[in-house]
Amino acid sequence: MSLYISLLNNMAVSFFGGILSASFCNALSTRKRKLIFIGCMVLLPLIQSILYFSKGADFVRHIYPLAVHLPLVIVLWMLTGKLLWSVFSVQAAYLCCELRRWVALATVAAFSGRQMMQDITELVVTIPALLLLLHFVSPAVRELSDKSLREQWQFGIIPALYYVFDYFTIVYTNLLLSGSYVVAEFMPFVCCVAYLAFLLYNSKKEQMQNEMKLIRNNLDLQLSQAVREISSLRESQTLTRQYRHDMRHHLQYVSTCIENGEVEQAQAYISGICKEIEAQKVQIYCENEAVNLILSSFAGRARKKEIKIKIQCAIPADLTVSESDLCVLLSNALENALHACVPLAAEGRSCEIDVNFYERNKHLFLQVVNDCKAPIKFQNGIPVSDMEGHGIGVQSICAIVQRYGGVFSFAEKDGKFTLRLSL
Repeated sequence: MSLYISLLNNMAVSFFGGILSASFCNALSTRKRKLIFIGCMVLLPLIQSILYFSKGADFVRHIYPLAVHLPLVIVLWMLTGKLLWSVFSVQAAYLCCELRRWVALATVAAFSGRQMMQDITELVVTIPALLLLLHFVSPAVRELSDKSLREQWQFGIIPALYYVFDYFTIVYTNLLLSGSYVVAEFMPFVCCVAYLAFLLYNSKKEQMQNEMKLIRNNLDLQLSQAVREISSLRESQTLTRQYRHDMRHHLQYVSTCIENGEVEQAQAYISGICKEIEAQKVQIYCENEAVNLILSSFAGRARKKEIKIKIQCAIPADLTVSESDLCVLLSNALENALHACVPLAAEGRSCEIDVNFYERNKHLFLQVVNDCKAPIKFQNGIPVSDMEGHGIGVQSICAIVQRYGGVFSFAEKDGKFTLRLSL
């Protein structure tokens, strides 16, 4: 009787580990995958039973990694195409088997039972433990399968160490049960190392979150500033419309001055009105009002710094890109170009900003070419600066382009810096 219960328990642990491994690996997402896996789960216990009756329990225990774990890894690899994650999934499921085994050992110790009680307890615990792990743990583990190799190793290193430790000290040798102090303290040592690694990882992650928070705050400030600039330009445009509307009143006043022989006063009045209107003028580059306002603003700033600026623009009024993202994108590109040219203009050198901005087939294309002081320092194809507060504009450009699934490039050649992007 005990022999059959032990065999049944071995088959149960195979199903427990196999289903859990497949769930961790997300290998059961389609009907075809499920059928292949079910066939595997029928075949493996069958082979295990034949070996159990022909060679004995100890033999099965010793070749379990080759007879069960290795075929399971190969099947999961074939179903998912992820070899490393298949290995980690099997090892993580093996580690989770320790839950049912420890409950059984605790039960045996509490009631002074024997091997049969341990097998029966493990059988009873199998299904509830499996359901809990599938419901609460598997979704979180599956998310890690699409992460970077570094994050996958962070997940898989502990199960891998436990797997090697368990087979080396219990299955293939008797080191753990012999009472060796070094062996007995190995897993607490691993727990300590894992705890310290977790602290370091958590600290680094918190530092990165703080940096991202700082960048976000800076971007919010830039966005607020750009929105205020657009609002100011819109008010200026409204004022220009009012000047046009009040033109007849101005003409009437000028006519009165001329009739009264006050020609100089009329000329001074006309000159003052012209200057006020010119100051509030918004250049029309395209059909998009926000783009016109931003380009007009930066064109005015460039002229004040004696920097030449050429603008070719063909942007429609309606875009798939939000106005706030468009504002941050264009403002940062022009701000960086203007910032690069200002030192050159201060030295009396001729410098120019060339802007090409257009829309084709619902895609935006922007190219900004400006003079700069060479050489420019690049890191992973992105310009970087050692000056505090610099580089945030470039990061915001990259973030917006990536969010819309676009592409960007930065280059510097012969004192000319070029930004190209498409989204």
